Amino acid sequence: MNILKYMQQFDYEQLLFCNDSGVGLKALICIHDTTLGPALGGVRMRNYPSEEDAVMDALRLGRAMTYKAAASGLDLGGGKAVVIGDPLKDKTEALFKALGRHVASLGGRYIATEDVGTTTRDMEYLRTQTPFVVGLPEYMNGSGDPSPATAFGVMKAMEACCKATYGSSNLKNRTIAIQGAGKVGSHLARLLNGAGAKLLITDINKTSLRQVVKETGATALLPEDILKTECDILSPCAFGGILDSSSIASLRCKIIVGAANNQLKEADHGEEIHKKGILYCPDYIANAGGIINLSLELTGYDAAAVRFKLEGIYTTTEQVIKNAEKGNISTSRAADNLAEDRLRQSKIVKNIFFNPLTAKHL
Repeated sequence: MNILKYMQQFDYEQLLFCNDSGVGLKALICIHDTTLGPALGGVRMRNYPSEEDAVMDALRLGRAMTYKAAASGLDLGGGKAVVIGDPLKDKTEALFKALGRHVASLGGRYIATEDVGTTTRDMEYLRTQTPFVVGLPEYMNGSGDPSPATAFGVMKAMEACCKATYGSSNLKNRTIAIQGAGKVGSHLARLLNGAGAKLLITDINKTSLRQVVKETGATALLPEDILKTECDILSPCAFGGILDSSSIASLRCKIIVGAANNQLKEADHGEEIHKKGILYCPDYIANAGGIINLSLELTGYDAAAVRFKLEGIYTTTEQVIKNAEKGNISTSRAADNLAEDRLRQSKIVKNIFFNPLTAKHL
């Protein structure tokens, strides 16, 4: 893999390799774009098959965060950190403090928060080394786990997609298949159960799966069956890259709305979904609740303001669907256009007002 060529192709600003052999730290911090503001993104810990897989995950997730912030109207850029290791075996206080020192070295260009494989406790360890951390516990004036906000936003996106597809945003009696019973998936299942939906769910973690089934009455499916099951809405809430030519061909749903990042294996797969007649809500539109919640932690957290902004995910989803219909394009392309237009306009403003080489325009 030619990393620099890939970074040039998609306009990445920085990729930092972090090492501390004394505590076993092997990590990367990606900063994709800071046009709109500092790059905010989660710290993901995973036992990657290879270092190249870790690099690609950091790069793809960082770029998705840029688009998520831009499409959500936030004054933030996109970034991501990945820690190579098993979160159940390799996680230590010293490791996260070492990572915190690398975050501090970036001087605020990257703001960390929790992600898959990390917790608010891990963010506390980071905070001992750097102020550039959000998603902290409430006793530290943070907003806590952003998963409930993410789940609520996904549900609002589902409602907008149901309105476009069925003429009503009501989720009652809709059959929804959730792939993943983790932090976001379990919160989403509880919300959807409260809305009267019929739930199908799977997870490789049998303990988490049993707990959600017990709480919601959902029907448990085998992991290999979830993408092929007949349902109104498929909700990918685990790892990304699950929508490729093979899986798309076997889909039996009308709508796809989920919390997982980078659900499309490749960008072209959004076009395949569109041609199949399935309404796809791009992941960074649907799962923006987390970053919206965290953004308000930076300016002074207010639960009422968060709720108001989360409700806006319904409107953003509607806008993406309408733009796609108007332009006869896929929703994935329409969402990218929405984010790219805001970035393009902001870069023009930056050049006019903040670039000393263009001072004559002031």
